Parts: sequence; C-alpha cells; structure tokens
Amino acid sequence: MKNSITQSNVAFGTSGARGLVLDMTDLVCYSYTQAFLRYLQASNQWQQGQAVVIGGDLRPSTPRIMAACAKACADFGSPVINAGDVPSPAVALHGFHHKLPSLMVTGSHIPDDRNGIKFNTPSGEILKTDEQGISSQSIVIPDDEFDVNGMLKTPFSMPEIDPVVRLNYIERYSNFFNGVLTGQTVGVYQHSAVGRDIVMDILRALGAHPIALGRSDTFIPVDTEAIRPEDVTLAKQWASEYQLDAIVSTDGDSDRPLVSDEHGEWLRGDVLGILCAQFLNCTDVVTPVSSNSALEKSNVFNSTVRTRIGSPYVIEGMKQLLSENKPTVAGYEANGGFLLASAVHQHGKILSELPTRDAVIVMLCILAMAKAKETSVSQLPKQLPARFTVSDRIKNFPTEVSMAQLKKLSPDDAEAQNKLLTDMFGHISGQVVAVNHTDGLRMSFANDEIIHLRPSGNAPELRCYTEATSAERAHEINQACMGVLSTWQA
Repeated sequence: MKNSITQSNVAFGTSGARGLVLDMTDLVCYSYTQAFLRYLQASNQWQQGQAVVIGGDLRPSTPRIMAACAKACADFGSPVINAGDVPSPAVALHGFHHKLPSLMVTGSHIPDDRNGIKFNTPSGEILKTDEQGISSQSIVIPDDEFDVNGMLKTPFSMPEIDPVVRLNYIERYSNFFNGVLTGQTVGVYQHSAVGRDIVMDILRALGAHPIALGRSDTFIPVDTEAIRPEDVTLAKQWASEYQLDAIVSTDGDSDRPLVSDEHGEWLRGDVLGILCAQFLNCTDVVTPVSSNSALEKSNVFNSTVRTRIGSPYVIEGMKQLLSENKPTVAGYEANGGFLLASAVHQHGKILSELPTRDAVIVMLCILAMAKAKETSVSQLPKQLPARFTVSDRIKNFPTEVSMAQLKKLSPDDAEAQNKLLTDMFGHISGQVVAVNHTDGLRMSFANDEIIHLRPSGNAPELRCYTEATSAERAHEINQACMGVLSTWQA
C-alpha cells in the first residue's frame, strides 16, 4: 500500500505536524515517522538501525500516536527510547546529547481534539527545508498492518520508559542553578502540563518551596499567549492565599512558560525573554517580529534579529548569528519559549546549549534574577523601557478567510496601503506610517503604537497583537481591534 503524507489532512504548521485527532490515524502518524527517518537517512544525518527517542504529552490520544510512531521506527529497524510523559525540551535534550533523532507527540496548547508530532534531527529542530524534504519522501506501507480506517490491526507495545531522559533534564538545571532559590515560595500551576511534576522536582532541588496548584486529570488547553480569564483570576487568588513569591506554569508540552509576579499578575512571554537573555548575559538575540520592541529600546544587546513567527525561523536566525561568531546567542518567542544556541558560563558552571523552546530556563532565570537583585518579580519588568503588549485571538476563523482579508489590505503601493489601513484602524491609533509583512500584517502608527494581525499557523484562529506605552492602552487598542476583526466573520 502506497501512502503520501501530503494526501492527509495533517500538515506542518509553525511547530511540527498537526491536525484533528480523527485525521491523525495510526497510518498517517506511521507515514510521517517513516518519512522523517527516510529523510534523515537520505540526507546523511542519521543511519538506519540507530535509536529514536519518543516522548509525549498528557492528551488522551497521545499514547496511541506514540505507539504508531514507535511501530514505524521498529519497522525501519530502529529501536525506540521511550521517554514517556516528559517535556518536549527534555526529549530534544536527550536526542541532541546522544546525536539521535527524536520526536514528541503533542498538540502544545491547542484543544485535545487535535494533536501533533514535533520532529528533531540529531542536531536540532527540523527547519522549513527539512519539512519539504520529509513531505517529499515516498512511503510504502505494509498491506496487512492497517484496517480500512487507517488504524493498526495489532496495537504496538511500547518499550519500558527510560528514566534517564527525565533525570538528565532535571540535572541540567539543578547543577547550573544549584541552591539559588533557597527561601522562595513558588506556586506551580500544574493543570494538565506534562512537566508539572518535573517543575516541582527542579524547584525543590534548587531550595525553593513549591506549592502544587490546580492539578487536572482532564486536558486543559492553556495558551501562554492568550491566557484564559479563569487563569487570570486563579493566579491572583493563589498569590494572595499562599503569599507566594511567584507562580510558574507551562503549556501542555512544557516548552512555553507562564510566570506571574507575587501579586498573581502574569508576565508577558516576550518580556520574560528579554529578562532571561539579560540574566544569562547573552550578547545577541533573535525573536519574531511580534515580540515587544523593548528588546531594541533597552540597548542591552550587541545585535537583535527579527524573524517570522515559529521556532524554525528563530533557529535559522540563531544559526546565522553563530556563523558570524557572535559570542552568546539566544532566541525567544512571544509565547515565552526560550532557545539557547550557545553554552553559558557563569560562576564556574556551564549551561550547555539547548536550541529548542524551553520553559524551565525562563522561570528559573526570573526567580534567580529577583533573588540576586533582592527584589520582587514585579519589579523586574520595570527595569525595561515602557512597552506593553497584549494579544488575543478569534477562534474558529478559517485560515483561508484570514489570508484573503489580509491580502485585501495589502496593495503593492505602500502609500495606498497606509491610507487604506488608516481608514480602517485610524479611529483606534491614528495614522499608519509603516507596515511590516514579515509574518502577517504589522502596522506601526505615528504615535508609536503597533497593531499586528496574523493567522495562526497551528489552528484556525486569527491573532491580534497590540503594543503601546502602557498596559491599559495596549488592552484598549486590542479590544478595539478585535471589534474590527469580528466584522470580518460576517
């Protein structure tokens, strides 16, 4: 039986291949994994027969998909290292360290009626060129292995979980940050994050007193860019009730952080990225175009690079800086995930590079920075230029509709476009003076405010990012802009 992954409803987005669980049949997941391995072998990045690392999040569909991927590896003659339920960066770390390919079954923050597979080569995340190479592979599927619905006739049994994957990830941070959090009381919003227990273990190892909060047996789609109103309320309640120094959490696969201050106010991911890069003494930083402009306005870093949204683009930017022999290169995304492209040397200790999104490094840097400066977490963002960002989204907004609307607003003539956009959004922020098309449509206004519209790469959603000199104004702009966008659904 021949199968092409391009014929399925599962496709590569900004972070791996994703789709509805109903579309992610065993056959589709098997095919993606086989195509990934064939591509690695054809491009001389890996040899058939070597092991593959597989992990997954806590979605109900994840164990089945992991088994289908493991079956593909076994049929390819490659043993599987079962990482079990661990964060995406833990899976990647083990693969990078041992020069093995790895994959993580996760849909990240999107609802559990969807899932996905994140692929890593032995040396890093797959990039857009790798996605093309994977998609072009010709796959031959055994005729008698799958039923008419694309499900395995005989379920594949995963090997025993290898505890080393989890332990190495914990040791990475307990060794570098040894004891720096002594005396801090930190709430851990656990919900259904796969790293919820590992975060507790790491905080304990560093001397903190972690308090488990909000653990859930059902999957909760926590999005670090569009924080749910109930999570805003919960954080404030917990901070007051337990007298916390901070609250930390992650998204579903624990590669994107949530960090609140002592009042339960969640900090923006792009602000966390700047502070984290400062604490690690990074010299050169890469981030997507949607991130807060306080990065440049702070004048802390030797150089900054702006990219399209998605870790593959950030990684490409970091590789370019490394090729220019920049000393300490890092990247971050507006969702908070931090990527370390260079090893960090501090106080006689080394934190090795981990060029994939990670949540734990961010929460530890913020807590350690507050401790080192003998201040509260709420005071840290005040050290940066006053730039505040807010994001929101319209759910169930077809990507093709978003793209069509943005195309209407993007005539070739720049002057005509500025006038068109001013006519539509001028009542919110005044005159449009510049437009950036790096990813979506990012408008800069004469009053230094910003509105950025972008279709999500992972789900049928239209996202709106706004930036201003106060949090209240950024919220006001965002709400007004969402009102305009809501008319697009008519």
